[in-house]
Amino acid sequence: MKEIQVRVLDNDLEKAMRILKKKIQNDGLFKRLKLKKNYEKPSEHRRRKQREALRRQRIAAAKQRYRKFR
Repeated sequence: MKEIQVRVLDNDLEKAMRILKKKIQNDGLFKRLKLKKNYEKPSEHRRRKQREALRRQRIAAAKQRYRKFR
């Protein structure tokens, strides 16, 4: 598990909370907690992993197309 730290400057707690939420979201902690909340059948787990892999492939392909035209 990665350690997440946020410094509070000038007692600006609201800004520190926004930064913390963004760091947690980028780390994927919210998503992992949501997945662990309920039981996921093995077939659903495989299907979700496959969808995520396809999404990553589509994003990578789109980035390559974008780089070609730049």
